[in-house]
Order: sequence, then C-alpha cells, then structure tokens
Amino acid sequence: MDLCPLVHAEVSIVINKCWVFLLLLSIAVPAFSGQHVAVHPRAPFPAGEQDAIREIVDLERQAKEASLHRDADFSERTLADDYVAITPLGQVTTKQDSVRARKSGQLRYEAMDVSDMVVRVYGETAVVTARADVKGHQLGEDFSGPYRYTRIWVRRNGRWQTVSYQATVTQ
Repeated sequence: MDLCPLVHAEVSIVINKCWVFLLLLSIAVPAFSGQHVAVHPRAPFPAGEQDAIREIVDLERQAKEASLHRDADFSERTLADDYVAITPLGQVTTKQDSVRARKSGQLRYEAMDVSDMVVRVYGETAVVTARADVKGHQLGEDFSGPYRYTRIWVRRNGRWQTVSYQATVTQ
C-alpha cells in the first residue's frame, strides 16, 4: 500500500512540466537562432582577397562614371564577349546591345548614387550587390528611381570582366 500517493503525483507533475519545457525550448531555440546576424564574426580577409575587393570596388566606381558619361569604350573593355544582362523589365541584353546603347545615346544617366555595396570574392569570381538611386532616360522614357543590382565579375587572363548583370526596381 502506497502511503504517499500525493508525493508521487507531484513528482509526476514536475517531470511532465519539465518535459513540456524542454519540448518548447527545443522548438523555440531554432526559431530564434535565425535572428542572429553573425554568431562567429568572419576572420579578416586574406591579402589576395582584399586586393580583389579593392579592384572590384574601383571597377564599380569606373562603371558608374562610364554610365554617366556614356563611355562605350569602358563597356568594350570590361564586358565579356558572353556578357548577359537582365533589365528591370526582364529583357535580355548582350555586350553588343550595351555598347550600341551607349554609342547611340539611347541610354542616358543624369545621376547615380550607389550605396549598400557588398563585394564577395570566390577565387576568380566576384559578386557585387548594391543599391542604386538613378535618374535617367532610355529612348526618351524616364527610368529614374531606386534599384538593386547584382553584377558578376570574372578574372580572365589577369583582368576582370563583367559576365552578368541584373537590376530590379525597388521601393
């Protein structure tokens, strides 16, 4: 005969509460772990990667200036022969299309403010993401506004070339 049935009931309730707590904890921890931006900060970039990032940032600056000044020669030098771009309207354009648009003046940028740029280097490839607030016209149509873009650079024979570009209109 059990002389302390209440003690066993209390122990059972405490154990059940512990299981419920552990179950809730196992569900909540993964859900909240996604809130951390960086649990382990990245080590400093290797020297070669730092050099590549500096080169790409400089090329991005030059690309902005070339766009503002309709410098078709810059496009000739830096766009790969197999370059493909996707416009904000989903049109696919090539190196030849880009050079022709610059030479003809059908694409005109009056102002461009680039911000939030991130450069990631993967060996001989660099991926750039950024925000650009632009003022410009294409074939007389105003396309001014905020954009996000991705540009992919590949180092071929010791020099960086753009192989792909994609822009999206943002709010």
